[in-house]
Amino acid sequence: MQQLTQNLKNGDMKLLETPYPALQAGQVLVRNHYSLISAGTEGRTVRDARAGWLAKARARKAEVAKVLRSVKTLGISDTYRMVMNRLEAPQALGYSCAGIVIAVSDDVTSFRIGDRVACGGSGAVHAEVVAVPAMLCTLIPDQVSFQDASFTTLGAIAMQGVRQAGLHVGESCAVIGLGLIGQLTLSILEASGVSCIGIDTDPAQVELARKNGHKHVYLRNESRLQLIVDKHTDGHGCDAVVITASSGSTDPINLAGELCRIKGKVIIVGSVPTGFERKPFYEKELELKMSMSYGPGRYDAEYEEHGIDYPYPYVRWTENRNMSAFVALIATGKLPLRELQTHEFPFQKAPDAYRLILERSEPFAGILLAYSVSNQLRDKIILSNPVQKSQAVRVGMLGAGSFAQNFLLPGIRNKASLIGLSTNRPNMAQHVAEKFGFTYCSGDAQSVIRDQDINTIVIATRHDSHAHYVTEALKARKHVFTEKPLCLHPEELEHIRDAYREAGTQLMIGFNRRFSPAVRLLMEHINSEIPLAINYRINAGKVDAGHWIHDPKIGGGRIIGEACHFVDLCAFLSGSRISHVSAVAMPANGIQSDTVCISLRMQNGSIANISYFSNGNSNVPKEHLEVFNGGFVGRIEDFAKVFIINDKKTVKRNTASDKGHASCISSFIHSIETGTPSPIGFDAIYNSTRATFMVLESIAKQGELIPLASNESE
Repeated sequence: MQQLTQNLKNGDMKLLETPYPALQAGQVLVRNHYSLISAGTEGRTVRDARAGWLAKARARKAEVAKVLRSVKTLGISDTYRMVMNRLEAPQALGYSCAGIVIAVSDDVTSFRIGDRVACGGSGAVHAEVVAVPAMLCTLIPDQVSFQDASFTTLGAIAMQGVRQAGLHVGESCAVIGLGLIGQLTLSILEASGVSCIGIDTDPAQVELARKNGHKHVYLRNESRLQLIVDKHTDGHGCDAVVITASSGSTDPINLAGELCRIKGKVIIVGSVPTGFERKPFYEKELELKMSMSYGPGRYDAEYEEHGIDYPYPYVRWTENRNMSAFVALIATGKLPLRELQTHEFPFQKAPDAYRLILERSEPFAGILLAYSVSNQLRDKIILSNPVQKSQAVRVGMLGAGSFAQNFLLPGIRNKASLIGLSTNRPNMAQHVAEKFGFTYCSGDAQSVIRDQDINTIVIATRHDSHAHYVTEALKARKHVFTEKPLCLHPEELEHIRDAYREAGTQLMIGFNRRFSPAVRLLMEHINSEIPLAINYRINAGKVDAGHWIHDPKIGGGRIIGEACHFVDLCAFLSGSRISHVSAVAMPANGIQSDTVCISLRMQNGSIANISYFSNGNSNVPKEHLEVFNGGFVGRIEDFAKVFIINDKKTVKRNTASDKGHASCISSFIHSIETGTPSPIGFDAIYNSTRATFMVLESIAKQGELIPLASNESE
């Protein structure tokens, strides 16, 4: 199939041949008939991508700050590679479309194959086929065309702004900014019996509103604007003002303060600064409200991805119900959309549509992309010039996000044959397949696992899928390398153990810190006959509560998702299995705590303390490791500085900031090629994973010391 993408590095836009998107739980697969370009949002994205480096930096100050922090921990070389991978990856465009359902996930009961649906969100891109969460789809009534239904996402945004205004029949409202969302806002308000005034700086937008049947629309520089509003509202001012403009100026919000009546409301839907003049807002005691995109549920993974709806009596209007209300309003004939559909381009000429937006060669509003529904779409894309290598290791890869591209694939491609690639983002699958030399890419993970030409599966998907893919790959008698964590639940670990026993193949997890040059140097000075005392402090940093890592169903929390690294490294340094675990955590609000003190006891008498703290400061190094061993002390700081301290002298050695990713994966490949044992035995993998689960158990039991069974992995 084809998908419209853009390169963030140079702004190049093109249609890519990609596999079908992977159908995930809670999703439907939709064959697009029409999609709508959001000229404001997407136009900004395209302009930013085509800007110079300095302009990009100014537009993305938060991202620049992250890059600078990354340089401190990863070094310039690795950070540069990560940034380039990010910028070179093709980014999908679009978030509003309409088409026919062609496949439905097993857990979705609200849609059937053949249903006509309007779709929104990040999955509703400009592509022949899209995978969209069911909660971001709504049925299209028979009397509503696909063209009109493709406006649904932008209509829901306008609908939510209207709801925030809380207006009733006969009240008045000014709409500042008559772009597409502003035009839709005017139409919805007037269909609801609200008296409206529209305002814009662009004569073309004002004229379009008049063509669309709106009588009271004016240019911002109209000298009598305040008098017109006074006449329209009997001298009281507007009951509410909805700002749908996109501007770097404070004029829209200051104008809103002037036009509002005493105790009126100002609703911000567009992107404008909020540094308003205090006087009118203070003297009129105005209420300022923000409107959150399509409505309640937006950006909530429980709602959008897991399909957990908000109770109807308590949250009457969610984003999905706003979408449904908009298409229902279209069906009544009260929304004049034809005048807003100013341009239509065949999907194959999509770049021409964006050229119109950037060059502004003629007035435009709703720009539609029309899809041919007669094309035969391919499920697997065979790339030109496939790589043919003679290595024994033949890799199929599941997942190809930033980590896989930056840390796994560079170490794999020169040591193994890259055969099949599967991701749930078609544009990413095709881009990564071409970049690293995979023979083919697919949206179907099972087709890669079952491929007889593949003997090794590398898993770099989200945490919740690891256990399933590991088990399936082992059952298919494949060697398996998976990024941490191995699984999210203890019972999954037991299933993996059973599958491993039956498979007779290699299984390894990406506990890469074992392979770092700093750790290897430290190991040279440890006396393995003497128990160790380890102190490991991790300045983990804060992760927003809404991040997927905190979701117990998807990420498993930061202890399972990241602290497993540190548990494993302590076990490795001690040269012994973990026998007991205890842990205490600071209280957390609504999420699993990620400020934790973990104590480990090893079978050989070694002990370790892991301080995993999320309440620190990024100016402090992330990882500080100390090992005490019979008069010897070794210290590692962020895997870049190693201190060897004994009675005779202190030796400081600087190394490249290397956490061992490349050595980890190359050691695994070498073990398959030579038939030697895995660099990390399953016994150690099982022990570290079980111990990490025991951390959570101990936290729940207020720091109780939890023993691990001695023969647990046998």
